[in-house]
Amino acid sequence: MLKRYLYVFLVSMVPLIELRGAIPIGVGLGLPLWQVYVISIIGNMIPVPIIFFFARRVLEWGADKPVVGKFFRFFLEKGHRGGEKLKQKAGRGLFWALLLFVGIPVPGTGAWTGTLAASLLDMDFKSSVLACMGGVLLAGCIMGAVSLLGFSAIGAIL
Repeated sequence: MLKRYLYVFLVSMVPLIELRGAIPIGVGLGLPLWQVYVISIIGNMIPVPIIFFFARRVLEWGADKPVVGKFFRFFLEKGHRGGEKLKQKAGRGLFWALLLFVGIPVPGTGAWTGTLAASLLDMDFKSSVLACMGGVLLAGCIMGAVSLLGFSAIGAIL
């Protein structure tokens, strides 16, 4: 049983998959939704401070390296583009825009990308973490509801 919880926790930390994949996996493994929700949120939020303080520095450092430069530039440019789009659309409501950006469960808009964008936009740490946390909570609610509905429908069909 502990292996299932650990699996959900680790999946929620993986970029691009994050909580959006961990909740359906946990529900599919037969774990209670509220426990999956809490574990996924914790797992999804643990990398946020590390990303905020170090990702930008690492990406800028590696952008001109011969072997990994293209890979690092891709993520640096993706973060810049996402951040600039967010800034243009949001104006003064950048906090709420970041929260919704992270909260809408679409691939590539999770806490990893949101935190990188906040770092590249020079948002302060506290507001970027709070916006990401709100977005992760929102995404968790959406994914929890979708997972329960999906697995209930499958169970009813079978």
